[in-house]
Amino acid sequence: MTVPSVEFLLFSALVAVLFHASKAKAWRLLVLVGANLLFLMSFSTSPTAFIPFFGFLLLGYVGIRTVQSRRLPSVFAALVVTVVAVFCWLKQYAFIPSAAFPAFPYLTIGLSYIFFRALHLIIDAHQGSLPARVGPLSYLAYTLNFTSLVSGPIQRYQDFERPPSADGVALDLAAVGEALERIVIGFFKVTVVSSALFALHRSSIHALSADQPFVTRVALGLAVATIYPLYLYANFSGYMDFVIGVARFFGIRLPENFDRPFASENFLDFWSRWHITLSTWLKTYVYNPLLMALMSRFPAPRLAPFLGVAAFFVTFFLIGVWHGQTSEFLIFGLLQGLGVSLNKLYQIEMAQALGRARYRALCAVPIYRACCRGLTFAWFSLTLFFFWSSWGQIGQFVHALGVAGVIVLWIATTAIATVTLAAYEGARDRLLRVGWDRRPLLVHCARTAIDTSAAVLILLTNVPPPDLVYKGF
Repeated sequence: MTVPSVEFLLFSALVAVLFHASKAKAWRLLVLVGANLLFLMSFSTSPTAFIPFFGFLLLGYVGIRTVQSRRLPSVFAALVVTVVAVFCWLKQYAFIPSAAFPAFPYLTIGLSYIFFRALHLIIDAHQGSLPARVGPLSYLAYTLNFTSLVSGPIQRYQDFERPPSADGVALDLAAVGEALERIVIGFFKVTVVSSALFALHRSSIHALSADQPFVTRVALGLAVATIYPLYLYANFSGYMDFVIGVARFFGIRLPENFDRPFASENFLDFWSRWHITLSTWLKTYVYNPLLMALMSRFPAPRLAPFLGVAAFFVTFFLIGVWHGQTSEFLIFGLLQGLGVSLNKLYQIEMAQALGRARYRALCAVPIYRACCRGLTFAWFSLTLFFFWSSWGQIGQFVHALGVAGVIVLWIATTAIATVTLAAYEGARDRLLRVGWDRRPLLVHCARTAIDTSAAVLILLTNVPPPDLVYKGF
C-alpha cells in the first residue's frame, strides 16, 4: 500500500471508524494491531517473507521482558549487541559476508524504525523509565504503528501510550480541521512539489555532458546539486505532514520531524531541524552516554568541549551509516560527522578567540548569518551526493564538470543559497509582521488560499508520485 495515497486514506478512515466505535483501551489496541498487520501484509503475499521480520520483532519483545525481569548489566549489554547484530544482518550491511544472509527474499519495510523503537524500549526498561510492563498488544501497536511504520517519525513509547486527554489533543472539530490541513499539505508536497523537483533533477543529470560549454555544465551541475535537497525535503516532510494528520484521528500525537531546516545557520542547528526524531534518538542513546563515558575517562575540564566534538562526530557518523549498507553511505556518514564536529570545533575556537559576547554579536550580523545559511546548505547538498548516487555516477559527474567546474559549482552553490535563503527569510519575516487582530495576516487568509490551491492541484495532477525516499531505510 502506497503512502501517501487515496487508498491509504480510505484504509485509515475505515480503521478510524472502528477505532472510535468503543472507548475501551483493549478494543482500540486490537483495532490498531489488526490495522498494522493488514497494512504490513500489503507489502508481500509470501508467508516466508515475514519470518525474519517477525523474528526480529519477537527478539525485541523478549529482550524488553527479559530486561524488565532482570536488570543485570551483562544481560542488558548482551541483548543490545544481539539486537544491533541481527539488525545489521537482516539489513545486509556490506561488512557482513553475503553468504551469511538468508537465501530467500524477505520483508525489510520499516525494519529500521522498528529497530529504534525496540532498542529504545530495551534501554528504557534497563533504566527503569518505562511507565509499566509492556504487553504484547501494546508492543505490536507501538512498533508496527501503520501511520509511521514506513519512514517514521520515531516516537517514544511513553508518548505513544499517553492518553489523548493528557496533553490536550482530544479529537474535536478544530483538531479534525488541523489534521485535514496537514494531510492536504503533505499530499501536495509529495505528489506535486516533489514530483516536479524529481523530474527536474533527473533531467539535469541526463543532460549533463563533458562535451557542453563550461557555463552550461556548471549550470546543469548547479541544478543537480541544489534541487535534490529541496526534493528530499518536499518528499520526506510531505510524508511526515500526511501521516501526522492521519495519526491525529487515532488520538496519536506523532512528533514533528522538520522545523524549517534550510533556515539553519550552522550544521549543528540543521540537524536539530532535519529528521529531528532520528537525531534526537541518537543524541539521547548514543551522544549523551558516550560523552559521559569520555568525561569520566578524561575528567580534565579543559578537555570537555573537545570530548563533545568527538562524541558529535561518532553520533552523526552513525546517522549517516544508518541510512544505507554500501560504502557510499560510509562517506555520507563521515561527511555528516565532519560537518557537526568541525562546526562545534569552530564555535569553541571562535568563542575563545573573540569572547562569548563578541562571538554572539558576530552571529547576529545579518550578512554573517546569511553566509552561514549558504555554507550549511552547500555542505548538505555535497553530502547528499553520497546519499542518492553511486560511485559510478559520482565519477561521471566529476568527469563531466572537470576539477575547475566542481570548484566553481560549490562556490556558486554557496553564493546562490546565501542570497536566495536570505531573501526568503527576509520576505517571510516581513509577511509575518503584517497582522490583524494581533495575528499574522498569513494565518488568517493565506493558509486557506494555500490549502485550497493545494487540494485543487492534487486533483488536477494525474502523475504517480515518486516513491518515498526513506521507504527503504
